[in-house]
Amino acid sequence: MKLLTKAQELKLIDNFKKQDGTKEFNPVVKLFHPTGGTWYISELDPNTNDAFGLAIIYEAEFGYTNLDELKNVNHLGLKVERDMYWTPVTYEQIQKEVA
Repeated sequence: MKLLTKAQELKLIDNFKKQDGTKEFNPVVKLFHPTGGTWYISELDPNTNDAFGLAIIYEAEFGYTNLDELKNVNHLGLKVERDMYWTPVTYEQIQKEVA
């Protein structure tokens, strides 16, 4: 499974290019690993493949993760997947759900 659709990738890159340090974009895609770990991604640097978003592994934390690294995760024979049924919401709504 591809981690991003072409439309999602273009939106994430567009958000990255518009970022000036004062903007907050809503997540575009939700990635998860079946044994634990969820990433809500809102921006993508096309040069480094570094994505910004909210990671929920042991606790919720904003930061950067590299999509190439996520693609290579293979824990217990399972890989990181894109939640194809997720409807985008705000980071605020996600944080309320996980609190």
